[in-house]
Amino acid sequence: MAKVGDKSGCSRNKGLKRKAATEEPQEAAVAEDGTTESGVQLSKAAAFPPGFSVSEIKNKQRRHLMFTRWKQQQRKEKLAAKKKLKKEREALGDKAPPKPIPKTIDNQRVYDETTVDPNDEEVAYDEATDEFASYFNRQTSPKILITTSDRPHGRTVRLCEQLSTVIPNSHVYYRRGLALKKIIPQCISRDFTDLIVINEDRKIPNGLILSHLPNGPTAHFKMSSVRLRKEIKRRGKDPTEHMPEIILNNFTTRLGHSVGRMFASLFPHNPQFIGRQVATFHNQRDYIFFRFHRYIFKSEKKVGIQELGPRFTLKLRSLQKGTFDSKYGEYEWVHKPREMDTSRRKFHL
Repeated sequence: MAKVGDKSGCSRNKGLKRKAATEEPQEAAVAEDGTTESGVQLSKAAAFPPGFSVSEIKNKQRRHLMFTRWKQQQRKEKLAAKKKLKKEREALGDKAPPKPIPKTIDNQRVYDETTVDPNDEEVAYDEATDEFASYFNRQTSPKILITTSDRPHGRTVRLCEQLSTVIPNSHVYYRRGLALKKIIPQCISRDFTDLIVINEDRKIPNGLILSHLPNGPTAHFKMSSVRLRKEIKRRGKDPTEHMPEIILNNFTTRLGHSVGRMFASLFPHNPQFIGRQVATFHNQRDYIFFRFHRYIFKSEKKVGIQELGPRFTLKLRSLQKGTFDSKYGEYEWVHKPREMDTSRRKFHL
């Protein structure tokens, strides 16, 4: 019995020695300073040969270490190439070739046939005869009613109150169980030009309905990424009562043009520049980002901006003719994800 034990002990010792012998060169190859135990510096080619694949390493820890080192090497090579290119451009001076424009989803956008041309006579005629013509002809001034869904919670109520400080001549009223079909005639009789309804789900604002009165149209948006004033870092003081400017970006198609005109009709024509306040509706990939800022003049040449809040993101779900009518309303446009979202480079606004 003792002899058998001795044999098994010897074989076990031999196995451990064999394992240690195979692990030593591997540990030397992945030393963190790039050197072996003998102190020899490994070149990049030796550390990462052309056919090198991290996935072939079975040991998880060593695979993670090698992958980290490989990413660092890639980063260094990219930075070196960038510095080399910068030196070449500085040496050439004015003769340097123009910088290549990087490819993005935005500049690779699929062309839309409904893209608005400013010189198009048909577009000009439609704008002169649409529902917003009285506003743009300065025949009416905006008067906005802001309300919520039934039984709103604190976050939705605070958002309505903060929106009323952003949009001049806006009034906040609570639903008290009234249907929108009953609210709209009351708004028209009291000369309101627009109705904004903020919906919520699980105490979080998740939808916005914008209806232009008295003849429509009505837009339904999905709302996300809502941040109230207290949740914004380095925000400025509360906005003043000055009329803000409005900026509309990237509303290029006929549909986007209609949505942009809806947002424009919420604000008065004559902004008070002394207040240095600006409301921005920025469309990017069919997401509309709303921000409210104040200009800060640092010097005669430098201007900064300070966010005042609130902020949120909108995505158009439908555009309906006339005022709100969920049962018999006629829709101009409805978002159908399975049919319309087949390409990442296809946008509708």
